[in-house]
Amino acid sequence: VQLQASGGGSVQSGGSLRLSCTTSGRTFNNYGVAWFRQTPGKEREIAAAIRWTTGHTYYSDSVKGRFTISRDRAKNTVYLQMASLNPDDTAVYYCSAAPNIIYSQLGVPSSYIYWGQGTLVTVSS
Repeated sequence: VQLQASGGGSVQSGGSLRLSCTTSGRTFNNYGVAWFRQTPGKEREIAAAIRWTTGHTYYSDSVKGRFTISRDRAKNTVYLQMASLNPDDTAVYYCSAAPNIIYSQLGVPSSYIYWGQGTLVTVSS
């Protein structure tokens, strides 16, 4: 599974950005798709995830209420709408996919085995 992430950039604190993740060669059917993020010196952490088939979602406590993950079946794309951004959200964001995922595994990082390239999000104060 090849994943393409896009939409990163620079924004001021309080601003918004939307990231996109799409795949080529297949659909996301029966997959979970997640957005991870990583800053230098820290482990990659899962921010949000969605189960493609049912639309069930998972959010980490650090983004809950500010980020929204969604899917567009027609475009075979997963979005991460990020709002109320703050400097702590600065990171490289990665799109990842997990095959045959069940709901209880959505927030489990080790479930995800396919990775796209990262896209940098920079939030200035």
